[in-house]
Amino acid sequence: MDNIRKYFNEFVAQSDEDWAIFSSKLERVEFPKKSIILEKGKREKFLSFIAKGIVRFNIPKPDYDFTFGFAFENTFVSGYDSFLTKTPSLYNIEAIADCVLWRINCEDLETVYDSTSIGDRIGRKIAEELYLKKMKREMSLLEDTAKKRYLDLMSEQPQLIKYIPQKYLASYIGIRPQSLSRIRKEISI
Repeated sequence: MDNIRKYFNEFVAQSDEDWAIFSSKLERVEFPKKSIILEKGKREKFLSFIAKGIVRFNIPKPDYDFTFGFAFENTFVSGYDSFLTKTPSLYNIEAIADCVLWRINCEDLETVYDSTSIGDRIGRKIAEELYLKKMKREMSLLEDTAKKRYLDLMSEQPQLIKYIPQKYLASYIGIRPQSLSRIRKEISI
């Protein structure tokens, strides 16, 4: 839980009282590797902070899962569109490594917003982070080559990339696993 406070302290000073209110609403949950955190068709009820692990966002298909995002330790994760609209999710969020999440439900988050001096700023900062990740991803898909997307992912999370199966990486950057093998071979030369 200390990582969450450290994360927030980077952009807003919190009183011990505000932190006590916020942290009292957090629930620690564990998800083993390959478990579904949010299932397509279910409503997202939580905003979560990844204390440990890696998750992927995917659209399940009968013969192929399309991976469109990853989230790593010390970041927030949510099916945020479903969380905000209270509608069923259009995708899965899956643990691709053993995960420990600290999560807060919508009602408790509203309580934090209403009862702390910094709740709204924290909520805005989380929403901004999720939005910026989404925009960066969309721009990368429109502007960058698959090789550049792979190199960017390697530079942003080099220590974690080895834990993501190649088929998920390939899907994420919009190519087949065989093409990713060629890119990796080209880079290592």
